[in-house]
Amino acid sequence: MIAVAYIGREPMDAVSIGNRGLNYGDGVFETMRVHRGVLPLWPRHLARLREGAGRLGIAMPDVGVMEARIAELMAGADAGVLKLLLTRGEGGRGYAPPLDAVPTWMLSLLPLPAPQGALRLHACETRLAMQPALAGIKHCNRLEQVLGRAEAERAGCDEGLMRDMVGNPVCATSANLLVLRDGRWTTPPVDLCGVAGVLRGWLLDQGLVALASLSMDDVESAQALALCNAVRGILPVRALGAREWPTHPAVADLQKRLAMATPMFSEARETA
Repeated sequence: MIAVAYIGREPMDAVSIGNRGLNYGDGVFETMRVHRGVLPLWPRHLARLREGAGRLGIAMPDVGVMEARIAELMAGADAGVLKLLLTRGEGGRGYAPPLDAVPTWMLSLLPLPAPQGALRLHACETRLAMQPALAGIKHCNRLEQVLGRAEAERAGCDEGLMRDMVGNPVCATSANLLVLRDGRWTTPPVDLCGVAGVLRGWLLDQGLVALASLSMDDVESAQALALCNAVRGILPVRALGAREWPTHPAVADLQKRLAMATPMFSEARETA
């Protein structure tokens, strides 16, 4: 892993113990796929970063400076994962955000994860709290997802299905949920909890997926399930608990449409 940190425009040797991201999760982040030295989905990631920073009242660093540092870090990288973490910066003791905080932002470049085939999901007991003020953005407090993923690991599964406080499915711990019903792909809304995934947004914009509130019965009786995120692409689901699904051609068709638009996801079709 290669990592660098900045306060405003200036590089820094280490992140201070007083950083509000470290103390309170007071920040946002983006996890992006690198393909041949560029970030094909950067405009969408940047838009979500701006939305999240604006929602939290965190000043955005100079985008031109960020893009230049990102390009330097990715130079020569054929593939990988770039993480951009933006926090409010340093602050004194207490929750009240300082008015003059200079944001801290960090970049790290990691290897691309190995391709995955069809996934086994675990229905997590950990629920997502309903908080419209934070819903949709990728803020730095991910403890619900940490607990959910630990549940999935203990159950011997690849991913965890997260539900809201009412019990309705929302997403996986690190991906959005796609549900095929009556020949039509749908995904749950994330206006009360969950993250508005970048790839989910692309699928919605293309009309390949529609928003729909779903129950667990809807999920368990679906023709097919899939997950999507901006690093791994579209991944088929083979099981949720005792319920299993055979390979469905609609998943391959969705993967094909994505690969045609964004070639970095073409290998996902070969491992499904």
